[in-house]
Amino acid sequence: MTRKLFGTDGVRGTANTFPMTAEMALMIGAAVGRYFRRDNGGVHRVVIGKDTRLSGYMFENALTAGLTSTGMNVLLLGPVPTPAVGLLTPSMRADLGIMISASHNPARDNGIKFFGPDGFKLSDEVEAEIEALVESGVRPAGPETIGRAKRIDDGRFRYQERVKSTLPYGMRLDGVKIVVDCANGAAYKTAPEVLWELGAEVVPLGTAPDGLNINQGCGSTNPQAAAEAVVAHGADVGLCLDGDADRIILIDENGQIADGDQIMALMAARWAEEDRLRDGTLVATVMSNLGLERFLEGRGLRLERTGVGDRYVVEAMRRGGWNLGGEQSGHIVMTDYATTGDGLMAGLQFLCEMVRSGSKASELTQSFERVPQMLKNVRYDAGKAPLDTAPVKSAIQAAEAVLNGKGRLLIRKSGTEPLIRVMAECEDEALLQQVVDGIVTEVAAAT
Repeated sequence: MTRKLFGTDGVRGTANTFPMTAEMALMIGAAVGRYFRRDNGGVHRVVIGKDTRLSGYMFENALTAGLTSTGMNVLLLGPVPTPAVGLLTPSMRADLGIMISASHNPARDNGIKFFGPDGFKLSDEVEAEIEALVESGVRPAGPETIGRAKRIDDGRFRYQERVKSTLPYGMRLDGVKIVVDCANGAAYKTAPEVLWELGAEVVPLGTAPDGLNINQGCGSTNPQAAAEAVVAHGADVGLCLDGDADRIILIDENGQIADGDQIMALMAARWAEEDRLRDGTLVATVMSNLGLERFLEGRGLRLERTGVGDRYVVEAMRRGGWNLGGEQSGHIVMTDYATTGDGLMAGLQFLCEMVRSGSKASELTQSFERVPQMLKNVRYDAGKAPLDTAPVKSAIQAAEAVLNGKGRLLIRKSGTEPLIRVMAECEDEALLQQVVDGIVTEVAAAT
């Protein structure tokens, strides 16, 4: 089945614009409720979390209405990180988990992410079946079997205890000064509390959400303020989360920024030394730097690449039985501990290595030398298909011919925004600039 509503990570778009309207959220809630409540017997539950966007109130209520109309009982967690929903769905014996968030996107956007009863995100096939139910409509439950809604006050604390439990027993962060940027998002209470409880000296940023400032000049996509704070406060390290805290970017004591590739390199090498890295394999997407692949090969390890999206990373990990994966953007997935990317959990693993080894952050965030990589985004109008035009196709073919044997090229549509992403890698930076700019020019002309 073809999916129209779902992208690479649930349903996403601008609030109050199709498909992110209250009416559509109600219909989606009813459809997913009917899908997971296939019979009329027993108790059926769904847990719903959200980030701090103003539109979260609207979607929380609309989804609750749709779900209860099919007999699902709704457990409302309030603002929690996305990985908390992945954790609490099976923990609370729920049939379904829903996270209302557009992750790193600006406040005007929102999204709906789904987790199955095992805490993992739904497959493309299941999402297509749910879309079919949205289109055909669903039969509501009888008046006597309408579901109930209940607010769960301790969901955040349950998650925080789980995150702390991933550290070795008794390990503390005493004497470590940490700048933590919560992006005015879902972890604005969770992350500072966890770090403080572990003994760290915490300098919090992005912890005053007002519904409109999520990811605004802060967080993993805007780490400059945190980098400046690390230097100004003489901190040992900075942790930058995104709006729903499922990704992380690190900052060393000098204010230098390290992405998910460097985090994965460190963890893969350490886990391999401890015989914890299953089958000597790290799973990452086609966006990860060629330098990471070379680093792993030099240690007898393997990089398994997937399509872009942490969901596809997790699916590959589950198929192959591998336990470490992620994305350059900062999604770090550790299936020994969690069902999806978890920024705070990954940050704690990095801090654990700092404490264990006595190393500075700068000594741990530069595991390999990056191959020069350039990524540019071109926004396009809905309804247009710039990648299908002859000039764009010709520009891509020419670039591939030029880069043959010298680098690689990746052109793709974003699954979360109306953007064409043009990425290339090449040791020759002048050639890299020429190739990317040439394609971007043609794509822009076709939009």
